[in-house]
Amino acid sequence: MSPENSPLRELDELDFEIISALRQDGRKSFTDLATTLKVSVGTIRNRYEKLVENHVLQVYGRVNPATVGFIAYAHILISVRPSHRIDAILQELEHYPEVAFLAVATGDYDIVLDVMCRDSQHLSELIQDRVQVIDGVVHTKTNMYLKVLKTAQPDVSQFFTQDHD
Repeated sequence: MSPENSPLRELDELDFEIISALRQDGRKSFTDLATTLKVSVGTIRNRYEKLVENHVLQVYGRVNPATVGFIAYAHILISVRPSHRIDAILQELEHYPEVAFLAVATGDYDIVLDVMCRDSQHLSELIQDRVQVIDGVVHTKTNMYLKVLKTAQPDVSQFFTQDHD
């Protein structure tokens, strides 16, 4: 997407401040945001609704997998042949409840996914009995996460000072 067509051109400093504040504390109330940013609660509500409606802001709860018994967190790379099977494979993987992240990639592998499983047996069954048997999956490579130190969205404050006119 060219810079001229970027959704960032439609956002102003207040939008970025709202996004940044919610990135720090996604449960912050409209009243607290309004007080911090020195605008009305109605302004925050309207901006928030617009950000959500335009798919700029997605709000969801993120579970700490270890606290709910999902101790096998893994990164799986998938090679697909023929390449026209990629979309069908993505559509299937999207519905797997273990999938936390799913993307198309360049390089040696076509699909990247992160999964959260109860244990190594669950992970093994997922890979061998469900992923590797999908038509078009020719190779997988799995890396286990031993310790996750950070999960976060990018810090959008870097855009505050850019000229959006």
